[in-house]
Amino acid sequence: MKEYAGHDSAGVFDIDCTAEGKPLCDANGVRGFPTIKWGNPGALEAYEGGRDYDSLLKFASENLKPTCSPSNIELCGDEKKAEIEKFSSMSAADLEAAIKEGDESISAAEKHFKDEVSKLQKNYEGLMTTKDETIEAVKDSGLGLMKAVAAHQKKAAKEEL
Repeated sequence: MKEYAGHDSAGVFDIDCTAEGKPLCDANGVRGFPTIKWGNPGALEAYEGGRDYDSLLKFASENLKPTCSPSNIELCGDEKKAEIEKFSSMSAADLEAAIKEGDESISAAEKHFKDEVSKLQKNYEGLMTTKDETIEAVKDSGLGLMKAVAAHQKKAAKEEL
């Protein structure tokens, strides 16, 4: 925060999501702590990088600067300008519907992922149980004793020579 205090184009803020900052955190999908969000204040993204000072400073120096957005359209290429114009010409209701559809698609992808990971976890647990039971059954059938007898026989054969 000290590095970016008074910075012209970027701000770093500490928000207490358990007190006055709770509505802001809720609106931006903050569910755990600490959470780092970055980007356009109207469309913040989750930060997934390292949490040490050097990693944060490197990320900030590469990313916390003015970027293409409706408020900085001069920084946009032709393709992004056209996209901003397209979204700007939509009615508020159509824009909200498109945002909702995108958010729902992301939520569906996350749910599908979690469901499939849960299935994998159950399968993994079943495989571990089967493996452990098989190993125990083989050991109970006398494997250790067989190994001891084989070692004894090898030792006896060497002694005969």
